[in-house]
Amino acid sequence: MALPQAKQDATEARLAALSLPDAAGWSKAARQDALARLRAAGLPQRRDEYWKFTRPDTLVEAEAPKAAVFESDETEMFDDVDRLKIVFRDGVFDAEASDDLSLEGVKIDRLAEAGQADIHWAKDLYGALETNGQTPVARPLATLNTAAASDGVLIHVTGKASKPINLIYHHESETSDAILHHVIKLDAGADLTVLENGPAAARFNKVMEVDVADTAAFHHVRTQGRDHERRAVTHIFARLGRESAFKSFTMTANGVLTRNECVIELTGDDAIAHVAGACVGDGDFHHDDTVFITHDAENCESRQVFKKVLRNGAVGVFQGKILVKEGAQKTDGYQISQSLLLDGDSEFLAKPELEIYADDVACSHGSTSGAIDEEALFYLRARGVPRSIATDLLTLAFLAEAVEEIEDEGLRDGIVARLEGWLVRRRG
Repeated sequence: MALPQAKQDATEARLAALSLPDAAGWSKAARQDALARLRAAGLPQRRDEYWKFTRPDTLVEAEAPKAAVFESDETEMFDDVDRLKIVFRDGVFDAEASDDLSLEGVKIDRLAEAGQADIHWAKDLYGALETNGQTPVARPLATLNTAAASDGVLIHVTGKASKPINLIYHHESETSDAILHHVIKLDAGADLTVLENGPAAARFNKVMEVDVADTAAFHHVRTQGRDHERRAVTHIFARLGRESAFKSFTMTANGVLTRNECVIELTGDDAIAHVAGACVGDGDFHHDDTVFITHDAENCESRQVFKKVLRNGAVGVFQGKILVKEGAQKTDGYQISQSLLLDGDSEFLAKPELEIYADDVACSHGSTSGAIDEEALFYLRARGVPRSIATDLLTLAFLAEAVEEIEDEGLRDGIVARLEGWLVRRRG
């Protein structure tokens, strides 16, 4: 079937505006394959099934829309955590602000430097999980990323990392258009925590491919914000081996448009995958979580927990699917998406899905949307709590189930403190 002319024109215009990396070294084949796949599929349009709730126009047009740089006096997220810092400014690696890229049990390279070599361990992974994640749902913005990513980190974990790795993204140019691609490989029994924070760019396209081997564990905590005008599309593609664990949490505040996609395949028995998110949106804010988890092994567990607080016309979207393949017996799949609408102008759009081909499973999904609990609000106000503070307390209680998915207590407390700070600023 021929690609519609509108898609073809939009795709070629986007590619023409990019400075594609030199097709050399071990990444050459993956980049060329991605470019061919992109031209065959085209960039997304509003009529595409998985984009009907979110307009992709500003994510695919040739030039990035301008985004004013947000000035904040907040302490940088995770600043009190002992971690290895890797800093990007508008998608460009900042060597002076970054730590030395050496960590016990971990090998770290930059894509921009290592990608020109003939041999590298990432050759078998770069673009591989992204390619697998295109079925049964096309994710062309991730394909664009594989073809055009200018930089990123390649992380090979052979043991238990002695500290988290913190990827920090600064936004300093109102016209920046950043494309980063990270590849993370955890050997059997390895353990790594990755932290991410910062608005990154006026427009940001990021892919993270994570291969979690048998008995390994990957923890991921991310904050996005607080730039008001930024736009971002992110993808996580993960493959889990036997008795492995993958846990990811994202907190988002502000931003004109954010779309976070997560595609996970559980391929080994007794694996665990948890994906959670909490967002607070106000005004011109559109936030989309799109998740696809495939169970392809026995006795695996997955959880999707997403909470959105919206006001002043903000829009939240959740598209989540659990696919249980034939033979994936004793699957435990849980999915919940909820929104708290603080006024009558905001909107929550949800599309939860289950597709099951095994008969010994326990899978459930639910989605609700509603206003703040007036009885609980009355209870607090009757005890002298001002309405604004009572509303914030109930908002934090509403978000708690998602935040509790963060395993590390210190990181969890830091997220709660940052949410409290944002709510206080909003009252002001």
